[in-house]
Amino acid sequence: MNSVAYQLFPGQGPEGLRAAPRPVPRPGPTQLVVRVRAASFNRRDLMLMDGTYPLPATPGVVPLSDGVGEVIAVGDGVTRVAVGDRVTATYYLHWLRGPQRLAHVLDQYGANHDGWLAEHIVLEEDSVVIVPDHLTDAEAASLTCAGVVAWKTLADPAPVLPGETVLTVGTGSVALFAVRFARLRGARVLSITSSAEKAKRLREIGADEVIDRTELPDWEQAVLDRTDGAGADHVVEAVGPPTLAKSVAASAFNARITLIGAFPADGPAGDPFLGRYLSIRRIAVGSRADFEDMNRAITAHRLRPVVDRVFPFEAAVDAYRCFREGDPFGKVVIERG
Repeated sequence: MNSVAYQLFPGQGPEGLRAAPRPVPRPGPTQLVVRVRAASFNRRDLMLMDGTYPLPATPGVVPLSDGVGEVIAVGDGVTRVAVGDRVTATYYLHWLRGPQRLAHVLDQYGANHDGWLAEHIVLEEDSVVIVPDHLTDAEAASLTCAGVVAWKTLADPAPVLPGETVLTVGTGSVALFAVRFARLRGARVLSITSSAEKAKRLREIGADEVIDRTELPDWEQAVLDRTDGAGADHVVEAVGPPTLAKSVAASAFNARITLIGAFPADGPAGDPFLGRYLSIRRIAVGSRADFEDMNRAITAHRLRPVVDRVFPFEAAVDAYRCFREGDPFGKVVIERG
């Protein structure tokens, strides 16, 4: 019996994504096989396609780190899940908890281990996470990267407290998750966006105030004005170096700025900190424990990820183009019928 998987050949654009048959996989002793129901995109998937991600994609790898499916076979040593469970997996194969180490970074689904853009996927038992029951497949397939990194941003090492001000910069999926999680913690949320339509939708998912940077290009001053000159206590910087200086200028003393995602290391010229005392950190998704903590909160509060568009499995190339060119608000998802 054959299965179908998309293989990625970096540096060739959409033409480097090719569907191919292969045998239905069998699990090793500590592995499981999952029948994929849905998978979703992150910015790193475009970088892997373009050949600009820090960890190069293995030519022919099955892409996408985010997905969900049903366990159909387990190895003899597997004890954490059973056939019939609906599961997803962590971004990194072996980061279970605690600080991230270099060894964790070197094994990633969708980069150098086959990911979710297939009819079947083989997962390591250590990486498996049960998904909240109330989520649809498209929603459950949206958690692994953007959801976990937004959760870790606001929960660790110093959790956002009620009454603090959280500033989200950008309207990618990380920022949208961060709006929800910040409100969950009782914070006031200010969001930066680029259109009136996105501003409306940000308010609908919980942002207290939205600043349209096309109308107020000096949005850092607008943040200061809306916080009586104090600035934001925590900045979720989901754009990166192009907006970092403005994020610093919009922050409070002893603020926490978290940079999200992979991007070139070159920072803005001059002193981007403007004399402020603050901490800036870069984080890379999170551990299995972070993922499970997030899922408990999602379940308790019946939260749902924002999904923009859903494509059929056969239209994977169109889904890539939509994610790259369509300016989505929320996740772009591929579902199998």
